Amino acid sequence: MILPDYWSLLSLVLPVFAVIAAGAGARRAGWLKPEADESLLKLVVNFLYPCLIFQHVLGNDALRTPGNLLAAPLLAFVMMAGGILLAYVVAKWAGMERGAGLRTFAFSVGIFNYGYMAIPLVAELFGREMPGVLGVLFVYNVGCEAAIWTVGILMLSGVSLRDGWRRVLNPPVYALVAAVTLNLTGLADAMPGVARQAIQMAAACAVPLGLLLIGATLVEFFNAPRTLVDRKVTPLACVLRLGVIPLGMLGLAALLPLPAELRAVVIVQAAMPAGILPIVIARHHGGRPLTAVQVVLGTTAVGLFIVPLWLKLGLGWLR
Repeated sequence: MILPDYWSLLSLVLPVFAVIAAGAGARRAGWLKPEADESLLKLVVNFLYPCLIFQHVLGNDALRTPGNLLAAPLLAFVMMAGGILLAYVVAKWAGMERGAGLRTFAFSVGIFNYGYMAIPLVAELFGREMPGVLGVLFVYNVGCEAAIWTVGILMLSGVSLRDGWRRVLNPPVYALVAAVTLNLTGLADAMPGVARQAIQMAAACAVPLGLLLIGATLVEFFNAPRTLVDRKVTPLACVLRLGVIPLGMLGLAALLPLPAELRAVVIVQAAMPAGILPIVIARHHGGRPLTAVQVVLGTTAVGLFIVPLWLKLGLGWLR
């Protein structure tokens, strides 16, 4: 594989940010109403995303390899939980306090954008060379979900571990379990072509709609632009999320004997800015949403230029 230069990688990143910007524009224009967000999110999470999982898991030879099937979620859990704990320790050392955004900061910095931003980049960079890589990404993301709803939610609000694990059991995980079972048993071959085509059509909508919703959600905070950047939160978030943590993730992946598909997933995930999910969770679990917004917007804006650099470093280091 010929390593792409910075501008080629930037050209892969820009369309993702462009669709997010389109979502922001749709909200500003009044085409995508706030009242529609919840129903559209449920549609994406409960139907479109499971279809995307089915499309890339069924018939996937890479997911018949124990290294991908078992190591991927475990590695994801360690990387995301480790990022949350590291962010907490560093932020506390830097003077942030509990009750003033410390826990929300750690939660937000540790959670990278493992879904809708990572999916198109993994597909563009590795999809032709490794057709099974997207299926491995979805298995990896189960570990991310587990880290969010256990270590992450305990960090943010102190909710019980039992309640956190209940949130891990969601439609995408059910779809993944069903698809992996069909894949391992060979029953996937019995699925009618009509069903496969319908799944493919629905799957094609999942990522664009998810990115549009991200943009629409973020633009709501632009009404008070001076609050979106904090002198302590924003720089520290960028240093950790776009500097220290990616280096740790790539270093761990370099030390471990990982399958090629899983290495490819880690290369992209390490480069990702903070995910938008912490904003939503902080609203409902006693966190500070503004701190989460500052982390997400800061790392996303800077990530437009830093993500291609990490992708280039990761491709040269781990490939």
